[in-house]
Amino acid sequence: MVTESTANESCRSSTISDPNASRGTIAAIHQPNYIPWLGYFFKIAHSDKFVFLDNAAYSCGSFVNRNSIKTPNGPAWLTIPVLKSGRFGQLISEVETSNIEPWARRHLATLQSNYGRAPYFKEIFGFLEPYYRSATDDRKSLSDFNIQVISSIATYLHINTQFMRASELNVLGHKTELLINICRVVGATTYLAGTGGTSYQEDDKFESVGITPLISSFSQRSYPQLFGGFVGNLSIVDVLMNCGYLGTRRLLGIESEQG
Repeated sequence: MVTESTANESCRSSTISDPNASRGTIAAIHQPNYIPWLGYFFKIAHSDKFVFLDNAAYSCGSFVNRNSIKTPNGPAWLTIPVLKSGRFGQLISEVETSNIEPWARRHLATLQSNYGRAPYFKEIFGFLEPYYRSATDDRKSLSDFNIQVISSIATYLHINTQFMRASELNVLGHKTELLINICRVVGATTYLAGTGGTSYQEDDKFESVGITPLISSFSQRSYPQLFGGFVGNLSIVDVLMNCGYLGTRRLLGIESEQG
């Protein structure tokens, strides 16, 4: 069983160096995913401005409406049902949840069932519960819900990054051009991409307009979990339940900055 003392000790050894020293204004950009993984929050924690890419096309089966947690039988998806009929090509900002099924109550029940014995369950469940309780209308903006939860988790972790929505910035473009235009509008001199950015990021285009491209240095470190051996790349909820406030900050490499 994971205890609070063992969680703190194991999470303490998982610090990550800060890649952001002396790089000017750093911006990171990403779709507003549902209870994202730790690497997503690493980008938030190590940027000055984080832009939710809510004006991108919604992709069915993406992390925008689902993520995974750990159960006694291994990883399991938590999926928010969304309205899709007659909405092909809708933007993320246009996606609405489908509350024909009581998904919010089911997600809460699933979290309680699988994390009830986690060392920080009471605190984290109490923190998250009001957001799910409020998501019971017939229709609710998926991006609004996700952004509210993400920004609240960041606040809980004392991450002071400024949040923005791409849909409110009046920027145009596709792929790299769109990212560059967002960086220019928010005054960024450095663009921090996720670890998957190496496969598509066009560094020369950023550099040609005076923006330094960086790839996140995040590396998934193990931490205490329930139900046997370590499973990585789960929702940050798994980290919070098992490691709490301080342990999560240590895994994000920001333990020396606050608290």
